[in-house]
Amino acid sequence: MTRPGDGPFTERTPRVVAARTLSRRAGRQRAGRFLVEGTQAVREALAWPGAVHELFVTEDFLARDTELAASAADRDVLVSTVTDRAMAGLAETVTPQGVVAVCDLVDRSLAGALAGTPQLVAVLVGVSDPGNAGTVIRVADAAGADAVILAGDAVDPHNGKCVRASTGSVFHVPIARAPVDDVLAACRAAGLRLVAADGYAKSELTPATATGATAWLFGSEAHGLPDEVRSAADESLRVPIYGAAESLNLATAATVCLYATAWRQRAEDTTNI
Repeated sequence: MTRPGDGPFTERTPRVVAARTLSRRAGRQRAGRFLVEGTQAVREALAWPGAVHELFVTEDFLARDTELAASAADRDVLVSTVTDRAMAGLAETVTPQGVVAVCDLVDRSLAGALAGTPQLVAVLVGVSDPGNAGTVIRVADAAGADAVILAGDAVDPHNGKCVRASTGSVFHVPIARAPVDDVLAACRAAGLRLVAADGYAKSELTPATATGATAWLFGSEAHGLPDEVRSAADESLRVPIYGAAESLNLATAATVCLYATAWRQRAEDTTNI
């Protein structure tokens, strides 16, 4: 809980200095922790069964939102006040909301993420843009996907922009990172059909093609899926474009693909009851 009688931590306080290293990938990997910024994301972190180690808050934030700090204290999470300058060093946004949490990393093993009988999985192959990755994680969570897998040289899901773009969904859907070949093999072993989202595919995504337990393969917005990944897929499908738009961005295409499969699967479940 907040330390009565002590002044707020400054940017030179050792715990603040240590937390600031978590804004870099090497620092996160070394410590096994990452930073979560903003009221909504921190609220989701506190509801997550993993570990939240500390909340850094400004005095202004405490005056506005006593409920979040109380929720942290109820979970025996240390709440430490910091100066505005210290918060600016911890936060990545231009206008910080005044709260940052230090959490354990959320990703798990590939086997753990695909445990059981997954029906819908999003695989991001070499996706390096954190905003795109975070948005797809959010969409996958909303569509009821069983996991999100970052394959190959993909962005760290604990990147600050990725976490913010997910709006807390990094705490809801299992996330794993692994080499591409391992991911494809593990998805097949889990009984998933590998479907490449490819804007140049001959076949279109339709209700008839969005069927079965599926691992959707999405490539980077700039380069798409590598040829070897498209070749390894069981099928390649493109989202039809009926208007004059040249293409869809990654997050929009992923939304259409994941929801098409989610709707079809739920319709089939209802029919089979």
